[in-house]
Amino acid sequence: VIETKSVLRDAFWLIVVGMLWGFTNPLMKYGSQGITELPKQKNAILQTLYEFYFLFTRWKYVVPFAINMSGSVLFYWSLSSADISLVVPLTNSLTFLFTTLMSSLLGEESLNRWTFVGVICVLLGVSICVTSRVE
Repeated sequence: VIETKSVLRDAFWLIVVGMLWGFTNPLMKYGSQGITELPKQKNAILQTLYEFYFLFTRWKYVVPFAINMSGSVLFYWSLSSADISLVVPLTNSLTFLFTTLMSSLLGEESLNRWTFVGVICVLLGVSICVTSRVE
């Protein structure tokens, strides 16, 4: 069992990571629209370079990507102090939760009662993970 203040601090930063990753995933999908319509190049290397150029010259992709990568930096930083059994469940489950919420806000998918049941299950699971680590 770990000190309460430390667990809550770690949980806070892991929630932030989940938010950064989850909110930016649908935005990167939105920013990459059109990549499938690119003309095919002669070989795989040229195709990859062309796709990188396509993505990284669009601010609607680059800005969410940069924010998403800041979440990755924060994730690796949090690994230095947080318990790994707390890190993985929190970040993965909350990333899915925030991705679902942002997708809904963007109009990609509508929320139904099963989505809300899933959100409640995720929140209960996260709460159990955090409280099981508190002294």
